[in-house]
Amino acid sequence: MSGLKLFRYVAWAAVAVLAVVSGVLVYQQTAGNKGTGALIEPLAAIGGPFELVSGTGETVTDETFSTKPTVMFFGFTFCPDVCPTTLSELQGWMAELGPDADKLNYAFVTVDPERDTPEVMRDYVWAFDKRIVPLTGSREQIDAMLKAYRVYSKKVPLDDGDYTMDHSAAVYLMSADNKFVGTIAYGEAEENALKKLRRLIDNAPASS
Repeated sequence: MSGLKLFRYVAWAAVAVLAVVSGVLVYQQTAGNKGTGALIEPLAAIGGPFELVSGTGETVTDETFSTKPTVMFFGFTFCPDVCPTTLSELQGWMAELGPDADKLNYAFVTVDPERDTPEVMRDYVWAFDKRIVPLTGSREQIDAMLKAYRVYSKKVPLDDGDYTMDHSAAVYLMSADNKFVGTIAYGEAEENALKKLRRLIDNAPASS
C-alpha cells in the first residue's frame, strides 16, 4: 500500500470515529431489553430531512425510507478503492442476511454530483445489487445532506487536471424514523457488521 493510500485510510478511519463520538446514540444496557440497549439522547444530531434524485430520476426524500431502517453509504462512482470495496461488502452482507435483508433499505449517496448523474449512479450501483438505491442531486442538495449527516468530503486535484474525492468511509445505520443509530467502519469484520445489521432489524418497530 502506498504512503498516500495509507494516509487516506487512516484519515477516513479518524473521521468515522469522530462522527461516532460526536453523534452516536448511547445505548443503556437494561435487563428488560435483553441487553440490546435502550436509546437515549444523542450528543449531537446526525441525519435529517433531504430531497435527492434516484437512479431512475424519481424524487427521493427521507420519508421514502420511513418504513424500514436504512443502511447508507456516501461515495462516488469514480472512487478507485473504498467505494467498490464497501459496495461489494454490502452485497455480501445482504446475501448473508438472506430474507432478512429485505427488512432494510439501502442507499448509496454520491459526494460527486457533478459527475454522478442519475444514469451513471444507476449503472454503477445496480451492478452490485438493485436493492441499493442510488442517490444524487444538485450540488446544493448534496452539500445540505453531507452537512446534516456530518459526512466529510473534499475535492482533491490530480496532476493530470482531473480530480478525485476524499470522503468519510463509514456505513451509516439509520432507524426507520431517520435517527442515527451507529456505523459500520471501513474494513470492519463481517461478523461484527452482521451483528449490527441484525440488531438494526431486531430493534425496528413491528410495523416496519
